[in-house]
Amino acid sequence: MSSAIRSLPLDYDLTLDCIHCGLCLNSCPTYRQSGRESEGPRGRIHLMRALAEGRLEADQDCVEALDSCLVCRNCETVCPAGVQFGALMESARDHLPAPGLLARGLRWFGFRLVLPHRRVLGFLAGAVRLTQLLRLPQAIAPLLGQRGIALAHLPVFPEANKRRNLPPICPSTSERTEAVGMLEGCVQRQLYGDVNRATVAVLNACGADVHTPQDHACCGALHAHNGDLDEARRLAQKTIQAFEDMGGEPDMRIVLNSAGCGAHMAEYPRLFAEDPLWLPRADAFAQRVIDFSAFVAQAERAERLKKQLAPLAPRKVAWDDPCHLCHGQGITAEPRALLDLIPGIERVEMPGAGSCCGSAGIHALLYPAESNQLLDAKLEEFTSSEADVLITANPGCQMQWHGGFSRTGKATRPQHLAEILAASLAQGPQVVSKAKPPKKG
Repeated sequence: MSSAIRSLPLDYDLTLDCIHCGLCLNSCPTYRQSGRESEGPRGRIHLMRALAEGRLEADQDCVEALDSCLVCRNCETVCPAGVQFGALMESARDHLPAPGLLARGLRWFGFRLVLPHRRVLGFLAGAVRLTQLLRLPQAIAPLLGQRGIALAHLPVFPEANKRRNLPPICPSTSERTEAVGMLEGCVQRQLYGDVNRATVAVLNACGADVHTPQDHACCGALHAHNGDLDEARRLAQKTIQAFEDMGGEPDMRIVLNSAGCGAHMAEYPRLFAEDPLWLPRADAFAQRVIDFSAFVAQAERAERLKKQLAPLAPRKVAWDDPCHLCHGQGITAEPRALLDLIPGIERVEMPGAGSCCGSAGIHALLYPAESNQLLDAKLEEFTSSEADVLITANPGCQMQWHGGFSRTGKATRPQHLAEILAASLAQGPQVVSKAKPPKKG
């Protein structure tokens, strides 16, 4: 490797996998929007390679072309050469500046100050809830353009008791067969605590005791996707340590109800490829990680759950694939199979269910016009499906869909897969509030 290539310490060899066939282009949301080669996967790989070889300077246009990528990984699904585009993008962003003051400010404030610290995150959630109750976001929205509209239609943060920690152990509500660990998450815990409680209810019904680490904040997924790999490694180490210290069975599965977190945690070994001390621990940890739908849909658990599901009021539901579930983890059939277990509902397939909704971490805040354009297309697809309820499995996707429904006046809200399953259970998610940690001694 030449000294010029070393000037940008990129995963250079991965760029050589691209055969420039162009099959990725029509799968790329930003390429379809702009029609510019530099905003498609093939063009972005060419930019990365030119930067690594020292043939190109990282000017504003180049940095924005790379930063505007959603990292939805749809291109990976269609790529015949198996290019690891997500890994490439994380590596490139790690060595390039954020384009503009807003992006730098959001990443410093959100990724370094807020997400890694439970108390800071909890305080901020409470503060945002207060502003929402006072309707301050709606008051300032006209001053901020499309970005203000997005803020005005965020879901309201719940009251403090719905943002509380789960108990260290939530015992099985049916015949116990196993123990699992579960990640509460950062945004998920503060904004969608009901999703976590519903997840526990379903796992309990499947016969699992659910263990959760009590002092853990963030897995580092957003940091990695946005190129802050140093902080992503630090948070990965804290996550691995938290689950190692949690207790329970040493090889028990770790269940993820957030598609982005699950895809990232399954790829922890990549963060420690050159660290002989942490790589074995990261590899062992990643082997334990499994998505909620993939875990519950396994035959014995699905059969046990099916016997406990009660009919829901007749409705049509549409499943929207989170990008990091279908493209990052290759999971598409399992969520649909679980929805088909619920009596009373009809699952309808939504056109373009595997395309990105435009959330993509902080992409919706940095590129609101482009994000809303993607979401508007998804809203039309939801309408054409004639579904009553939108089901997904990622907090960013839920936020994005909520904003779209609110902005367009649709009288519905997005739900997590775990929520509709828990609603169908005879006892529902209330079983979590009754669960107590076992007495010591």
